[in-house]
Amino acid sequence: MARQQFTGITGLPLPRRAVRVLKDRGIFAHALVSVEHQLWAQRYVVRGLESGGSVGDVGHYVTFVDEEGQRLEYLHPVEAIGVNGLHAVVLSPAFVRVDMLRKGRTYELLTTRHSLNSVENGHRPQSATEVLFRGIHGRVELDLCGKDKAQAGSIVPTFYSLAGEPVAVPDKFLAVLRAATKGVNCIGCSHAHYLRKPRLRPVDDRSGNESTDQRATTAETAAAT
Repeated sequence: MARQQFTGITGLPLPRRAVRVLKDRGIFAHALVSVEHQLWAQRYVVRGLESGGSVGDVGHYVTFVDEEGQRLEYLHPVEAIGVNGLHAVVLSPAFVRVDMLRKGRTYELLTTRHSLNSVENGHRPQSATEVLFRGIHGRVELDLCGKDKAQAGSIVPTFYSLAGEPVAVPDKFLAVLRAATKGVNCIGCSHAHYLRKPRLRPVDDRSGNESTDQRATTAETAAAT
């Protein structure tokens, strides 16, 4: 029987034991993406969840960037009851997902591009997935959640080919990979490491009225003067 081609749609291919260990440790990194319809904007978008964290020698983290490696704004943060779970929601016509797993100082990485196929005859588009980089058995010879914690956020794992030669990750994704590396070393993680807070929007898209944040800003300005 022909071996099924790896598509990367569901994220890193984790064995059942790894899934069980992550669940038992309380680490929830949601790699699945979905296609959603925005009624007011009359468009489809791809939805992802920045999530994950670390407990001891195990970490799993998922985050997102645009296709050029630039930071995306999240729609809103998620204040989960527990740690190492959901952190923020992102919506975009296309994005790149970074899915990283750590066991000790060994790292697995999957970077994939997610976009929408063209819509024909009003049908719902399907998500298209492209594998951009697959890193297997990468190494960081530092204790990034212990004595070398100060260097977390500036380090990425070194990955090797099957022949033992270093494999360079794309330069434009270095910043998000540093953030993901920090994420899989963040003990009891409760915040997003790479998606950024939205800029203040002065108008409520639905009604044309000032948003609550904008009204508060206006009142603060008036009080200051």
